[in-house]
Amino acid sequence: MSFDASCEETLEALEAACLRRHLRPLQGRAGHELMVDTEGATRLCFASNDYLGLAHDPRLVQAAQRALEEYGVGSGASRLITGTHPAHVALEEAIAEFKGVEAALCFATGYSAAMGFATAFLDRSSIVLLDKLCHASLIDACRLVGARLRVFRHNDMDKLRSLLEWARAKSPTGRVVVMTESVFSMDGDTAPLRDLVELKEVFGAELFIDEAHAVGVLGPGGRGLASELNLVDRVDVHMGTLGKAVGVAGGYLAGSRPMIEVLLNRARSFVYSTAPPPALAEAARTSLAIVAGDEGEQRRVRLRSSVRRLSRNLEIEPPVAAIAPWIVGGEAAAMGMAEVLADAGFSVPAIRYPSVARGSARLRITVSSAHTEAQIDSLTQAILAYRSGHEPTDRPQC
Repeated sequence: MSFDASCEETLEALEAACLRRHLRPLQGRAGHELMVDTEGATRLCFASNDYLGLAHDPRLVQAAQRALEEYGVGSGASRLITGTHPAHVALEEAIAEFKGVEAALCFATGYSAAMGFATAFLDRSSIVLLDKLCHASLIDACRLVGARLRVFRHNDMDKLRSLLEWARAKSPTGRVVVMTESVFSMDGDTAPLRDLVELKEVFGAELFIDEAHAVGVLGPGGRGLASELNLVDRVDVHMGTLGKAVGVAGGYLAGSRPMIEVLLNRARSFVYSTAPPPALAEAARTSLAIVAGDEGEQRRVRLRSSVRRLSRNLEIEPPVAAIAPWIVGGEAAAMGMAEVLADAGFSVPAIRYPSVARGSARLRITVSSAHTEAQIDSLTQAILAYRSGHEPTDRPQC
């Protein structure tokens, strides 16, 4: 069979299973009201992770424009080759201060940050104990380096304890890392962080938390769940993203100064990657100052109010952060519901296997402080109309 023929066979199988993905043309900027087809139809977006509505803030745009004029568009090469732009240094100092740790290191994406940690600190002798619902980047990173990976049932501390006992029996003094998200990206719930910290300390393990969906949303100044629970100093590795509530792009790892020094020497996705554009670093630093300040708190208040309104309208448990899953079940059913909502003027993604387990396909509703009460009501009315067997008829109030 030729290569192209095998590709066609793969695509046909994905299509038959309702698992084939497509890129949707987008006109204009991807805000909370977006144009998604060549006819210019506007849809209200409940798919974005721009939780605080900062992605198009003029202050971020102006910061990026100033940096473009001073530094240009590209950064030239790896920071270890051409040197480090002041914008990258300033951003990492801002992240460290924001997270309450000694130092931070930025990566082009959150995915590459996960890869960077794995290549710097894990090998075939390492044991990683990972929550079943952790992001694919963490799973892929551990597999890449050949670490011994064991998965525990979601938030099941009894199972984690038994795995820690097994790990220490296998490797009494070796590296054992517990990995979790603070806010889980598909279910929107939180990790039992206090229990995780206590367990890892009992067994002399290390704790890695991905705060991608908590930063900007939870904790004082939006600093995340570890900060909210006053556990920052008891977490070994803090991972986060600049592409969600911060509204820009990129990922980071933060923690002790020695950890960061090892990363910049051994993290392959840092060493062998061209640095992100300085303009993005300047925009992210500007955004972090907003997130941590009074305006950021006002935006979080609006976000929490919208999340409560959504959950009240749909009669579901209020999400802890900004992610509200509407479980449908089958892949075809989830796709059908998403398409009906799209025709009614809403962009709400159907999340399917392998992003979630088979049989748990869902609509993943993400709320932003930029959404109005009328927009929240429009979406929930459309969902309830669909559930009752009726096609939603009213266009959203944009």
